[in-house]
Amino acid sequence: MKKIFSLSFIICCFHFCFSQADSCRLRISLLTCSAGEELFTAWGHSALRVTDSSKGTDIVYNYGSFDFEAAGFYVKFARGNTRYFVSTSSFEEFVYEYRYFKRGIIEQHLNLSCIEKQKLAAALIENAKEENKYYLYNFLYDNCSSRLRDIVSKNTTAPVLFSNILNRKKTFWDQIHEGLDNNHRTWGRLGIDILLGSIMDQDATDNTSMFLPDYLMKGFDSARIGEKRLVDKKQIILPAEIENEQTGISPFFVFSILFVVVAVFSFINPISQSRLLTILDFTLFFVTGLLGILILFLWFGRIDNVCGNNYNIMWALPSHTIIAFLLNGKRKWLKTYWLMTAAFLSITLVLWKWLPQELNNGLIPLLALLLLRSIFQYKKQ
Repeated sequence: MKKIFSLSFIICCFHFCFSQADSCRLRISLLTCSAGEELFTAWGHSALRVTDSSKGTDIVYNYGSFDFEAAGFYVKFARGNTRYFVSTSSFEEFVYEYRYFKRGIIEQHLNLSCIEKQKLAAALIENAKEENKYYLYNFLYDNCSSRLRDIVSKNTTAPVLFSNILNRKKTFWDQIHEGLDNNHRTWGRLGIDILLGSIMDQDATDNTSMFLPDYLMKGFDSARIGEKRLVDKKQIILPAEIENEQTGISPFFVFSILFVVVAVFSFINPISQSRLLTILDFTLFFVTGLLGILILFLWFGRIDNVCGNNYNIMWALPSHTIIAFLLNGKRKWLKTYWLMTAAFLSITLVLWKWLPQELNNGLIPLLALLLLRSIFQYKKQ
């Protein structure tokens, strides 16, 4: 009888000690999702998963939600004044969505103490409340990935140390282009390269690099809390099924063909082609001017500086939208205007590799075309 009692006592003590060590019964992990087919999914996505076995819940916290139907959404989006918010879903629903779009999910289990898990879970619940869930999205410094880095870092008993994320010196452009190039989005890259400013040429640090999901995953892989690693287990929940094959033709090829065709028309009997060339010049310069207006709007109209100091304004002159309507006029000042336009374009092309901002190489034949037609317009005056 005494032996039975002693054995029962030992089992109870063991069970009590084990329960104390895992009393919260929480598991928290980072979910990193692969790229999708849409341009805004080119860099993937991140979320935090909280599994509570005591309550039978499995919830995913997503900081990348926004409302397309909100009043003035597109104007606010253009001005960088979009309110993103924290949304929650069941893990089952989350996986169903990404399986439907054939996007992969990688899970990293966080090596946190019970107290740290409880603090982090409570912070996520607090963030998801209606009065707390909205935040002003910043593309580089405060987005759906960097928020996960920050909320984990703020709820550990010791500082989280991120290191060795970047294997070489990289700018924000380098990081952005990786996602676009890996998915062969040459036209998407062209548009982004035109609209974003020279801030993207700044060097990323280990900390700032985690504004993109893949780099957040790398950051968590390398991170330590004191002597222990932040991640103790990594697994594939869903394999990526989207095949990123090269599709379509590049902007450089399209603009090169356009340059050759227009050059032929320009030099071979230009008088007989004057009407066609006038229509082409109007379209070319008017659209370029509209692009320049958009660049200025984003430069000065956004509340952040991600589109500021944009050197694409050197060739996309907003004044072209007015000058395009004066192509058939004979005015002395127009001769000076076209001379100055040709000068700006020539300087841009000569200094292409030395400008403070990395410009898209696909634009080179387009700028050559603008230069060619500017010279012809100059000669017409």
